[in-house]
Amino acid sequence: MKLGITFGALAPRIEEQLPESVKTKGGAMTHPYITEEDSKRIEKDFTYHPPKPDQVPRYNLIRDRARTFAFRIVENCPPSRERSLALTHLEEAVMWSNAAISRNE
Repeated sequence: MKLGITFGALAPRIEEQLPESVKTKGGAMTHPYITEEDSKRIEKDFTYHPPKPDQVPRYNLIRDRARTFAFRIVENCPPSRERSLALTHLEEAVMWSNAAISRNE
């Protein structure tokens, strides 16, 4: 099933960046797997969202609390793959928390 998804004014910019298998014809997608919901999510997720003034203190709070927790992890866990993963996942949690704020407000 092919979907006809229109990008409107975004079509020329988006079409330049698409692989050949996903090119549009007249602004409508021809690839069978890309839905309108997919297109909107990709556009939202891969667009810069400049911080609003009320968001900056929340970003800083999340980052500060995560930094404190990261020190607790390092203080209490021996150097290991597991400790590295714990720190990586904490870093990811900060990133996703900030993304939730920037993308949805």
